[in-house]
Parts: sequence; structure tokens; C-alpha cells
Amino acid sequence: MSELRAATLAPDESVLVREAKSGNYGAFDELVNRYEKKIYRLGMNITGSPEDAEDVLQDTFLKAFEHLPEFREDSRFYTWIVRIAVNEALMKLRKRRSSKEVPFEETEDQDGEVLVRDYADWKPNPEQLLAREEMEEILRTAIQALPPGFRTVFYLRDVDGLSTEETAQLLNLSVGAVKARLFRARLRLREELSKVLRRA
Repeated sequence: MSELRAATLAPDESVLVREAKSGNYGAFDELVNRYEKKIYRLGMNITGSPEDAEDVLQDTFLKAFEHLPEFREDSRFYTWIVRIAVNEALMKLRKRRSSKEVPFEETEDQDGEVLVRDYADWKPNPEQLLAREEMEEILRTAIQALPPGFRTVFYLRDVDGLSTEETAQLLNLSVGAVKARLFRARLRLREELSKVLRRA
């Protein structure tokens, strides 16, 4: 009985999509509530900016709502909005590069010197660096230092848990290209984290 009640309280994604397509705004709101945190995290991981991540979140669901009638239900709604979000986030990065702002990746030094600037306010105490919260911050910074293409693949595969095939489809890449980018992303992260821990 409890499982039946839970199913009633949490409708299947496909049911919500069908209801939203028929004009049920409440169903679309439920889809937004279900995925907004993941889409925000995706925007944050790709752009590295809370403001840009907010824009990505809003633009993603606005476009999803506008183009909902075109959504084919032979794929997951979540996969569809992730594709929209990735495009919006990468567009933000392209606009940032073409503006007067200096994007994060352009300030990245081949030797990883950018990390020195980011950690300048931290006390290089090994116990502090090994604390869970600070280690998570180190990892986030290292992820942001990745080129956008590597960062996007790493997030979709290792953080969001999509398969290699799903990631390839979302980014219009071959499976081999996704594997290569993921390998290089992991390798760079390992190198950057090793440098930080050696400094500590």
C-alpha cells in the first residue's frame, strides 16, 4: 500500500511529460522541481559562475517549455533538458570569451599556477587541507580549471552518472571521443590534486 501511495505522490516522468504537453502547468512545475537542482549544478560545473548557472537554469526550462510540443517521448525528458542546458552553458562561455571578461580557462597556466591565486587566502595547513569540506573545494577548483569540453564530459559521466553512450549523444560526439576526453579530464584532475597535496 505504501509503495502504491508513493507512486501516486511521485508520478512517473513520462506521465508528467504527457500531462504537461496537454496543457497541465502543474505537471511542468513538478518536472522543474524534480530536476532544477541537477540542472543548476550542471550549469555551475560548466560555467563556474553562480550567476551564469542561474541563467542556464532559467533559460533551459524556458526553452523546454517553449519546445515541449516538439519533444519526442522515445527518450527521457531529463536527457533532453540536459542537452538544452549544456548548449546554454557552452553559449555562456562563448559569449564570455567574446566579451571583455577574461574567462577562467584563459587564465590557466600550463603549470597550474592558477591554483596559487585561488588558494592564496588559505592557510597551508595539512590538517585543514585534508578536511572534507576543503578537499571538496579543492576538487571543485580543479574541475573548473579543466577546459570546457573536458569539464562537460567529466560532469555528465562522473558526477551526473550518465552512460558514455548518453554523453556522446548529448554532445554530438563519438563514444571514442567521450572516452578520450574523460580520460584526459581524469588525468588532469589527478595531476592538479597531486600538486595541491604536495604543497600541503
